[in-house]
Amino acid sequence: MAAIITLTTDFGLQDTYVAAMKGVILSINPKVTLVDICHSIEPQNIPQAAFLISTACSYFPKGTIHVVIVDPEVGSRRRAIILKTREAFFVAPDNGVLSYIIHRPSPKRALSKTKPKRLPPGLLAIEISNPKFWHHPVSSTFHGRDIFAPVAAHLSLGVPLQEFGQVITSLSAFPVPRPQVGAGGELIGHVLHIDRFGNIITDIDQEDLTSGKFSIKIAGRQIESLSTSYAEAGGLLALIGSSGHLEIAVKNSSAAGLLGAKLGDEVRIKRQIK
Repeated sequence: MAAIITLTTDFGLQDTYVAAMKGVILSINPKVTLVDICHSIEPQNIPQAAFLISTACSYFPKGTIHVVIVDPEVGSRRRAIILKTREAFFVAPDNGVLSYIIHRPSPKRALSKTKPKRLPPGLLAIEISNPKFWHHPVSSTFHGRDIFAPVAAHLSLGVPLQEFGQVITSLSAFPVPRPQVGAGGELIGHVLHIDRFGNIITDIDQEDLTSGKFSIKIAGRQIESLSTSYAEAGGLLALIGSSGHLEIAVKNSSAAGLLGAKLGDEVRIKRQIK
């Protein structure tokens, strides 16, 4: 089977950035299969990119190479890295964009602090430092094209990891957010992502809603029960989506547009006392 390289960026599709990355990759390995995961990450939104790659990467064959480029510090001294897991390779800047990949969710929400995280067993990281595998000349503003894309292409041809640079034992990561319990006993979650349909995806998952009756409150609106599909109700509804996370939606419309929701907004779960 041909090697697979996926691309996840905040580049959008109205410019030539994604095409240039693909051109570099195909010039090195014309037989590779390229897959676009998402190019509509909010500009410089590292936590959103980290969440989205985590929801897609497990569906690819073992050995897939995932290139993840949301890189607000491009051209600075931040490291470029390759992360090898038991199932895949990730090529990315070392800025927290692989946080969901390298550790389990934290009981507290702490997205503002990104710091070194020692790698758990089963993971291997390489700092990309060998210019032999880069596209030259290297632009200080486009490492996606000149470093990450060619490195991924050479990796897809079977170049050993250690040829790209030295082994490192920690990567930058933020604690993956989990809902908190508020002073009044409410479960307080937050909006992680808004998809193109306007569905609001939160950090509350199915395990948080396994028992009892509860109400869900967001942007001053309250929902009294979970639905099982987007077609089940005519108004605002809540359901567990395909990612396993609680979503707020509106049948045939945009929940985010209706509520004026944005990333980071609170979602509160109140258990009903019998």
